[in-house]
Amino acid sequence: MDADVIIVGAGPTGLMLAAELRLAGVRPLVLERKAQRRDTPKAGGLGGQILELLRYRGLLERFEAACTDPVPAPRFPFGGVHLDFTQLTDPPLHALPLPQQLLERLLDERAGELDVDVRRGHEVTAASQDEAAVTVDVRGPDGPYRINARYLVGCDGARSRVRDQAGIGFPGTVYPEVNRLAQVTLPDTVTVLGNGDLDVPGSGTIHAGFTRTDHGLFGLGSSPGSQIVSLYTIEDESTEYDDDVPMTVAELQDSIRRVLGGELPVGEALRLSRFTFKARQADRYRAGRILLAGDAAHLFPATGVALNAGMLDAVNLAWKLAADIHGRAPAGLLDTYHAERHLAGARTMLHTRAQVALRRGYDPAAEALREVFQELLTDEQPLRRMGALVAGSDIRYPMPGARPHPLAGTFAPNLTLHTDQGMISLAELMHPARPILLDLADRSDLREAAEGWGQRVDIHTAKTDQRFADALLIRPDAHMAWAATIDEPTDTATPTLREALSVWFGTPSASRP
Repeated sequence: MDADVIIVGAGPTGLMLAAELRLAGVRPLVLERKAQRRDTPKAGGLGGQILELLRYRGLLERFEAACTDPVPAPRFPFGGVHLDFTQLTDPPLHALPLPQQLLERLLDERAGELDVDVRRGHEVTAASQDEAAVTVDVRGPDGPYRINARYLVGCDGARSRVRDQAGIGFPGTVYPEVNRLAQVTLPDTVTVLGNGDLDVPGSGTIHAGFTRTDHGLFGLGSSPGSQIVSLYTIEDESTEYDDDVPMTVAELQDSIRRVLGGELPVGEALRLSRFTFKARQADRYRAGRILLAGDAAHLFPATGVALNAGMLDAVNLAWKLAADIHGRAPAGLLDTYHAERHLAGARTMLHTRAQVALRRGYDPAAEALREVFQELLTDEQPLRRMGALVAGSDIRYPMPGARPHPLAGTFAPNLTLHTDQGMISLAELMHPARPILLDLADRSDLREAAEGWGQRVDIHTAKTDQRFADALLIRPDAHMAWAATIDEPTDTATPTLREALSVWFGTPSASRP
């Protein structure tokens, strides 16, 4: 085999997958059609559950240090209204203003540190598979060639050639919207008022937030005292734009003029991007030895969610592929990738389609719907619930067994742990991306029950001030596979622990090295 896994696409999803595979001892090969990293602005930052996962890999501080823009207040657009978490001390949704070009550079550096083979300017032209391997035809700078691997993962975007070659359907809806997003400076002639509104000579006041007209939607985000603002327009258009052709300031101003019916002078463009909205989800994320992740698997009709979903796909998939390649995957493990991440994609599709309904209505009934929805979000419980939905932190993966523990399938919280070596966080234990049995009650019976899996599962004993279970079995993707309730008897706790270990990590070894 030329590689264990061929990854097509060196965007954030593909690079994240490659790094996770290397942590699991697998040899990935990344093939990217473009010769250079993309410099056309796309996503403007990361948000949601992926930020916690990056913390669990020890990468979040590096990514935060690379940000040049201040972290914005926790206030997020949602279908023409806002989820405003500014009054909460612990918001359920966070964002990191990290432009995609910078994100890809950081992930590329990470891949280099892990000795990942990334080939740019190598375009996949065809792919086929049999029971043992996949074969990929590639057109590279020195001509065509053919390679093979155990698995092929398409992280090659909305027009995925891998998806087409695998014969996987991609049904859904295309919305007739063109969205333009910009961060620009304002000339001195434009005044940012104390409430965030703009005073524009000759045009009057342009209000902060969303302004809806007969010609579209205009959004303005500003901070008093700053001449840097975020601008957003949505118009219904039938024009087909080439994603590789960057938007210009003139195009932005033309759109603002059409939507608002007036001029808004702007200065330097710090960020310009244009995108359309589609709601599509692949029928299946796996076809034999070919799998899909990121935009190749799903497209969502709202901003701020695609990177979160795609990179979480990668983390879920990597350890399962690695277990199969190393010959220790239990039956059906790789199929859980589709079961879990298709479910997560459907949840994201649910709220992004709801945003379409909220933002695209123009009649009085639609205005009433937005007003009622915004009113509901003044209450903490529905606001938190919506934040968790958008963040992707409300996901509970389906777990085997008749009555799985309520924690099973959910993301493990970042507990502060007291150990014989001192204080440590759960996130620090997760840096190597290995499974963990975390004994929080000094249960020798549970540690002994797990000894047969000692080569694959790290066993830690610790105490915590926030103990909500006697022990937790945590997968490499930081989701809990099993938990023991407080003081759960040995005769019920140990059999279910062994069952969970077998389901997720295979048959036990004879002894621990």
